[in-house]
Amino acid sequence: MEEKPYHHGDLRAALLAAGEAELAERGVEGFSLRAVAKRAGVSHAAPAHHFGDVGGLLTALATEGFVRFQAKLDAREAGTDDPREKAVGAAFGYQDFARDRPALFRLIFSSAKPDASNPELHAAAEHAYRHLVGLIAALGGDESDVVALWAASHGMADLALGGRLRGMSGLSMAEREAMVRSVISRILPPVS
Repeated sequence: MEEKPYHHGDLRAALLAAGEAELAERGVEGFSLRAVAKRAGVSHAAPAHHFGDVGGLLTALATEGFVRFQAKLDAREAGTDDPREKAVGAAFGYQDFARDRPALFRLIFSSAKPDASNPELHAAAEHAYRHLVGLIAALGGDESDVVALWAASHGMADLALGGRLRGMSGLSMAEREAMVRSVISRILPPVS
């Protein structure tokens, strides 16, 4: 087999994009560096050069996943200073991320393959968690309120992704968002 030279201006970004596509198509169990290299059109050694092994690439993908996850939350929270609306927006962002990037959603929240001790991954995950803590703190809530917001947002996203949220199947986007808003509004700390 002929080795392919590196021709990408940003090989790391190309490998991450190919890795996400491979993850979406084959899942974590079918994921391989060789397949990622082939998809990116580079030498089979290129992913190992940048990420070390499969775990290194999955860890980098998970780190990028948390960055994209946070971007979805931020986008949905934009345009309001109301703390309750920001918390509801975070739940919408959770839904958006799971729907738009299901492979990354599963990787960052359900897989043990990424190295959780990796400093970059740890920082990205911690940033997302601290963001939820900040949303609840702005409402005067406590740690149990953080868990409630996280569990409700994650649970609805995960169940919807798996086609198991029967109450939402067949609803329009506006109706789904009304249901998410209703659920999140019920678990947020009361207005003092």
